[in-house]
This record gives sequence, C-alpha cells and structure tokens, in this order.
Amino acid sequence: MSDFSEWNHFYSIVGSAAAALIGLQFVAMTLIANRPSVGAPDAGAAFATPTIVHFGVTLLLSAVVSIPWHETTSGAIVLGIVGVSGVVYSLVVTRRMRAQSVYKPVFEDWLFHCLLPFVAYIMLSVASYVAFSHARPALFLVAIATLMFLFVGIHNAWDGVTYHIFTLTKKRSEAEPQ
Repeated sequence: MSDFSEWNHFYSIVGSAAAALIGLQFVAMTLIANRPSVGAPDAGAAFATPTIVHFGVTLLLSAVVSIPWHETTSGAIVLGIVGVSGVVYSLVVTRRMRAQSVYKPVFEDWLFHCLLPFVAYIMLSVASYVAFSHARPALFLVAIATLMFLFVGIHNAWDGVTYHIFTLTKKRSEAEPQ
C-alpha cells in the first residue's frame, strides 16, 4: 500500500466538492452574464477564470493523489509540474488584475486572487521536492494546498457572484432612466 492510497477518501470528498463547485460557478456566471459591462472580458480573465482554474486544480490534485502509484516519484513529478505551472499562472493573474480597469481591487482581492493561490502553488512545488525523501509529510502539504485552492475558489466564486448581483445590479438600476 503506497502513501498515496491512505488519502483516497480525503481526495474523493475534496475532488467531488471541486467538481460540483465548477458546475455551480458556470451556472452562476451564465445567470449574470445577460448584461456584461464594458471591459468584462479583462475582469473575467482576472477574477472569474482563476476561480475555475483553482477548482480544476483541486479536481486534478484529487485525481493525481488517487492514482494507484507504485512509487512516489511519478506522483511527485506531476505535483511539481502543477506547482511550478501554478506559480507562473499566479503571476499572470496578478498582471491581469493590475491591467483590468473595470474594478479596483482591494486587499481582500489581492489576498484571495494572488497571494493565497501563489502560496498554495509554492507548497505544491515544495511538496514535490520533499516527496522524494519524505512522502508522508509531503502529502500533508499537498492536502493543505488542495484545501487552500478549494476554499479560495469558494470565496472567490461567492465574492464574484455577490459583486455582480448586489453591486453591478444596483449601479445599473441607478443608471437606467425611470
């Protein structure tokens, strides 16, 4: 029995949650997409797309750790690729947040859209390296990073939907002639 197999139930739960939340995010965005504002594609690339990516990474990590690996090396390499790719993606998201002009991000936005995902991807990269010599502690790092992606995704999805429903709807109703 590999170190990975001990985590199957955890990743079944987390992966299922991520898959369900991906679907809910698409439903929510479809419902509020009937009146996109100017610059919405830039804001979507900065705020909505990363949320789907984080849920997707949660689902991917759940699948990778649930694979019946015969050795830790292959799984560690995949985790490292995801981690390093995610670090680069986090930098891209940061650039997109700065470039978009629809919404001025506040500290909470920088924290949940840039900093926490960046830290989680760094944790995956470190876990990949550590897994070659200490698989068990590395898997705890992967679990923490996976939960971070899930909770960041939940926060960001909720934040995006409430922004669209309450803030933009109010602005649009105030701007429309009576």
